[in-house]
Amino acid sequence: MHNASEISVSYKNDSSGLLLTPLETATYLGVSERTLSVWRCTKRYDIPYIKVGRLVKYRKTALDAFLCSRTCNGEG
Repeated sequence: MHNASEISVSYKNDSSGLLLTPLETATYLGVSERTLSVWRCTKRYDIPYIKVGRLVKYRKTALDAFLCSRTCNGEG
């Protein structure tokens, strides 16, 4: 069994990216925290998130992929 400090170290060393809070995520995306919550609840956008109890976190790498998928090239 792992203790809390070992677990937090593994998250910091995880190569899949930094974990952001909903407030940090909303700021990064340029939307309100409430909008982000609505998107999550209604599944308006498929932004992957991690949920443990009531704690919600987003991987920055997943947010970057989401932004890339929403990027328009100026055509139609």
